[in-house]
Amino acid sequence: MRAMRSSNPVMSGKIFEKIGGITAGENTMTINGTINKIGIMLLLVIAAAAYTWKMVTGANPGSAGTLAIVGAIGGFILAMVTVFRPQSSAITAPIYAILEGLFLGAISAIINSAYPGVAFQAVLLTIGTLFTMLFLYRSQRIRATPKFRRGVMMATGAVFFAYLISWILGMFGMPMGFMHSAGPMGILINLVIIVIAALNLIMDFDFIEKGSQMAAPKYMEWYGAFGLMVTLIWLYIEFLRLLSRFAGRD
Repeated sequence: MRAMRSSNPVMSGKIFEKIGGITAGENTMTINGTINKIGIMLLLVIAAAAYTWKMVTGANPGSAGTLAIVGAIGGFILAMVTVFRPQSSAITAPIYAILEGLFLGAISAIINSAYPGVAFQAVLLTIGTLFTMLFLYRSQRIRATPKFRRGVMMATGAVFFAYLISWILGMFGMPMGFMHSAGPMGILINLVIIVIAALNLIMDFDFIEKGSQMAAPKYMEWYGAFGLMVTLIWLYIEFLRLLSRFAGRD
C-alpha cells in the first residue's frame, strides 16, 4: 500500500484499507470513469457558485452570505463524512461540490467587486496549474516517489498546522498578521502555499492512476474525484488571495 500513500489527507492510502482492498469484476475504478466524475463535480461547483455570485451582485447579498456560511460549514462536514466513509462518496461528493460552490461563488463575487477581474484570473491560473501539473505527471518529469510524497506530506501538514494556529490565535484577538498581509512576507507565504497545493495534484493523479490499476471499487471514482476537487478548491482560494493582495497594493 505504500504506492498509494498521498499527501492529500483525503487521498491517503489508508482509504484502501478501509474499503477492504481490491474488487473483482467489471464494476471497478477506472481513470475515464473518475474523469467523468470530476467533470460532474466541476459543473456542480460552477452552477452553485453562479447562483450565489448572482445573489451577491444582485439585490440579495445578505442571503448569499448565509448560503456561503452554510456552504463552508456543510462542505467541511461532508468532506469529513466522505473521508471516514468513502463508500458514501457517490452521494456525499456531489453534495460537497454544491456546498463548496455556494461558498466560492459568494466570496469570489465579494472579492471581485473590490478588485474587478481577480476571480476570472484565479480560475484561469487554477486551470493552467491543473493542466501543467498533469503534463508534468504524464511526462514523468515529476514522479510521485516515496521521498517526494514524504516531502509534500510534511509541507502540507505544516501549512494546515499554520492555518489552525492562525485561526485559534485570531479567535483570541491575536491574528498572525504577516500571514494575511499584502506585504512581501504575506505574498511569499501565499506563493509557497500555492506551490505546495500544486504538488498535491501530483499525488492526486498518482492516487487515481494506482486506484484504477488496483481495481478499486467503482465508488472510488467518486472518491478520487472528490480528493482532486479538494485540492483544486484549495488552489483556487490561494490564487484568489494572492491576486487580491497584488491588487490591493496598487
